[in-house]
Amino acid sequence: MKFKSVLLLSLAITFSANAQKSKKKEQIKPKAEFVAELMSKMTLEEKIGQLNLPSSGDITTGQAKSSNIAKKIEQGEVGGLFNIKSVAKIKDVQKIAVEKSRLKIPLIFGMDVIHGYETTFPIPLGLSTSWNMEIIKRSAQIAASEATADGINWTFSPMLDISRDPRWGRVSEGNGEDPYLASEIAKAMVQGYQGNDLMANNTMLACVKHFALYGASEAGRDYNTVDMSKIRMYNEYLPPYKAAIEAGAGSVMASFNEIDGIPATGNKWLLTEVLRNQWKFNGFVVTDYTGIPEMIEHGMGDLQTVSALALKAGVHMDMVGDGFLTTLKKSLQEGKVTMAEIDNATRLILNAKYDLGLFHDPYKYCDEKRAKTEVYNDNFRKEARAIAAESMVLMKNENQLLPLKKSGTVALIGPLADAGNNMAGTWSVATNQGRTKSLKEAMTEVLGKNVNVLYAKGSNLDYDAEFQKNATMFGKDIARDNRNPQEIIAEAVAVAQKSDVIIAAIGESAEMSGESSSRTNIEIPQAQKDLLEALHKTGKPVVVVLFTGRPLVLTDDMAKANAMLNVWFPGSEAGYSITDVLFGDENPSAKLSATFPRSLGQVPIFYNHKNTGRPIANTEGKFEKFRSNYIDERNEPLFPFGFGLSYTKFEYSNLSLSSEKMTETQKITVSIDVKNSGNYDGKEVIQLYIRDIVGSVTRPMKELKDFKKINFKKGETKTVTFEIDVEDLKFYNSNLDFVAEPGKFQVFVGTNSDEVLTKEFELVK
Repeated sequence: MKFKSVLLLSLAITFSANAQKSKKKEQIKPKAEFVAELMSKMTLEEKIGQLNLPSSGDITTGQAKSSNIAKKIEQGEVGGLFNIKSVAKIKDVQKIAVEKSRLKIPLIFGMDVIHGYETTFPIPLGLSTSWNMEIIKRSAQIAASEATADGINWTFSPMLDISRDPRWGRVSEGNGEDPYLASEIAKAMVQGYQGNDLMANNTMLACVKHFALYGASEAGRDYNTVDMSKIRMYNEYLPPYKAAIEAGAGSVMASFNEIDGIPATGNKWLLTEVLRNQWKFNGFVVTDYTGIPEMIEHGMGDLQTVSALALKAGVHMDMVGDGFLTTLKKSLQEGKVTMAEIDNATRLILNAKYDLGLFHDPYKYCDEKRAKTEVYNDNFRKEARAIAAESMVLMKNENQLLPLKKSGTVALIGPLADAGNNMAGTWSVATNQGRTKSLKEAMTEVLGKNVNVLYAKGSNLDYDAEFQKNATMFGKDIARDNRNPQEIIAEAVAVAQKSDVIIAAIGESAEMSGESSSRTNIEIPQAQKDLLEALHKTGKPVVVVLFTGRPLVLTDDMAKANAMLNVWFPGSEAGYSITDVLFGDENPSAKLSATFPRSLGQVPIFYNHKNTGRPIANTEGKFEKFRSNYIDERNEPLFPFGFGLSYTKFEYSNLSLSSEKMTETQKITVSIDVKNSGNYDGKEVIQLYIRDIVGSVTRPMKELKDFKKINFKKGETKTVTFEIDVEDLKFYNSNLDFVAEPGKFQVFVGTNSDEVLTKEFELVK
């Protein structure tokens, strides 16, 4: 196909259906020169228009020309659109921009491609528990391939908010509590989305969010205030964002919360001093949905005032707020913003469009042939099935109940057993929910005549119909059974009595976590707890298949389950992948990326906490007066960070260090023997933690510094090695200098953050 380039005579580009790189028959001018020339021809209104990002609104296929948004596009008042899907719609809209507007500047098209496009992967919290950067990166590559095939070239992902409070619903969209693990995931996701060449038609612009500290909202309530010291920011919350910037992320989204009394959207220290001056970020910053006008409610002024505040702070694109579009011209006339600030924002938006190849070919993502072959194809679905299986955490397996035999009779019971529309989890906006097989459907299909699968619903999601309605939005409703609850349970018990083993599919629905889904009670709903109690009383072995988007309080439930498999929300291939794990075609290898509390009162609870001057002196859960402990609960969690079982067993021994001393120019090699002493081949995540024993500021009890996920054959022993260098020992001190201080350090290596072997070494000058 041939297309005219903006402001130039012509540019012909040919793409194969799966092209990895744009093949340019002609080169347009270099970016700086091209953008400068374009800007010299733009009016003030057209420059401000590039900073405007409305939602797609009323656009439907074939009606783009008559839509309200189309008039603004023709007038050069729109820089991009989001929440528009399909090649046909996007091509219609792009055609208006490049054929009807005065300067023919193409639009950028964004979408919340969070954990897959139509082929959906586990929710990010679930994906993070794989501890496998290769499959995490691959999930982003597939998402980019599908989304770009369908016209999208910008994703509002990855979300890199550290969170230690499972009441916050958006913990499901992040990578857990640890800055090191989250930083590794940040790099993998950015590399997966953007690849090595944004000009390629199967890569897309990543958007790091939410900058910054959103996951630390007070009381775990969404959009709430965040207040913390800068030393904590730099050591614990900022590293994943910084890692994504260093990996080349092209855009950043400002968060809703305030920092030091100023909302992030208008916080110049955050968006300019940290992001641009310290980290050297050279992409553009977009607000979150209505982020600019929301500063009015924060008490920062009227729309004109907060719009000027955002621009001067370092925001370049206004999502939905209309503040830039309607007030910046007036603010310029009144001297409240400068032309240089508007020009800078415009330049950064145009740079991104150039980098994406949109000036070379504005229709490069509008190939209907690609959309037909690359979206939700069999190969991608096969990969998604395997990735989902590697993201499931085996939390209990009494007497090696799992894997189940592919014979006999199984009772599949629970409100989530036949809820295919919930399997993709929250933020699965591009997923065709009706196409996803439920666990019941997939299990019946996979097992065929070998296993007799009996089904009963067992309970509603919750006793409260209004709560259930709020927890099953966006096409994810679970039909209510209006019979008496005891009658529903009795039916399930009768089915269970006919079985050899019970699989209880219970937990949260997809929208019980996610944005605006904060909870004060993080237990399984009582209706399902009553069902589990009744199933337990049958005396039949009970396997809980747990669906959740957050760490839950499971203390009582664990006692009523013989085995528990935490599947999170596994994505579009959920039913198949769960069946694969339950019946032994896949051996679970996932490890928790967030601590599970014993009770809500322990929250926030996380492994890399600091010590107190009065630490608890025993590990038996006994109360001690005048120590840092509870009077009514143990200190330790139900499940620690890094925890996860396997169908096989791993033994750790012979931890050794190559030296007991190191200088800043030396390295220490850590070695440990790991043996698969069980009866199955399996993967193990070997985790290395370090504690800085004495510091100029107080340091955490331990911090994750490295990990390796390794395959072991049954009976195989491997010597696993890690290297420690001075960078692993650095932290931000009270002056915010990144330093390593001489002194003693403790090394921990093990299967989770609690079960470790340990050695010491010293950093010397």
